Amino acid sequence: MTLLMATLALIFPLAMVLAALSDVLSMTIPNRLPACLVLAFVGSAAVGGMDLASVGSHSFVCATALLLTFGCFVAGWMGGGDAKLIAATALWFGPTPHLLDYLFNAALFGGFLTLGLLAARAVVAPTTGVAFLDRLLGRETGVPYAVALGPAGLVAFASSPWANAAGAFFG
Repeated sequence: MTLLMATLALIFPLAMVLAALSDVLSMTIPNRLPACLVLAFVGSAAVGGMDLASVGSHSFVCATALLLTFGCFVAGWMGGGDAKLIAATALWFGPTPHLLDYLFNAALFGGFLTLGLLAARAVVAPTTGVAFLDRLLGRETGVPYAVALGPAGLVAFASSPWANAAGAFFG
């Protein structure tokens, strides 16, 4: 395994951590993070020798995820950054059990996150003096869902061939 392949594969976990941190601190996911995920996937697929049929199936899953999550965004059920992050993540996992693992854990972690925020908002006033905490505690604020998407992506990534590619070089 090449250093280039391992480095490209490590972009995924880094982007997931940065997306979660950015979302909790500012309620935004910079467009450059999903864009980096897409570019790193393309590079990893090329360097790793992924065949065109596999690239096509991964791309189809990405496009389907983007279409579905964009619909959720339009309906006001999720943020645009979350929609783009889910689609970029789906590109990496493609039509595999790792995608199902990601989606299941995103729902599970997101449910706990939402319940935790609702409970905290019910008992703690947004007067801590810490800007991002006060924003999170505000009842009008949404849920920074990348806080769930990031760890869900890391869990799915850890058992994926991508992690094996990175670990083969660095491990």
